[in-house]
Amino acid sequence: MARIAGVDLPKKERVEIGLTRIFGIGRATSKKIIAETGVDPNVRVNNLTSEDVAKIRAVIDRDCKVEGDLKKEISMNIKRLMDIGCYRGLRHKLGLPVRGQRTKTNARTRRGPAKSSIKKKGGK
Repeated sequence: MARIAGVDLPKKERVEIGLTRIFGIGRATSKKIIAETGVDPNVRVNNLTSEDVAKIRAVIDRDCKVEGDLKKEISMNIKRLMDIGCYRGLRHKLGLPVRGQRTKTNARTRRGPAKSSIKKKGGK
């Protein structure tokens, strides 16, 4: 099993797909890494040689910000927005959608489960 950037890549997947399991690497970046290292994109992760793994690891360490470093940078960017008090920062603080989505309906992912109100029965 290949371990790159602190992530165990799935054995049965092609290298091109397996690399996308690393946070911060998508299909385009994966293709770029494979082209730079000269590894066959169709080879399975369990068939990689230790030299190939070392090449891929070196390219990722040199060119890409992945996993913990990337997550830390993202959280610091959000914290900066909240500290300066801009609109996006306020939306982050309140746990509301940040990019202009409507909130009257369809904001359940950010707002959490619906809170039902209890209505009184009867009453004249």
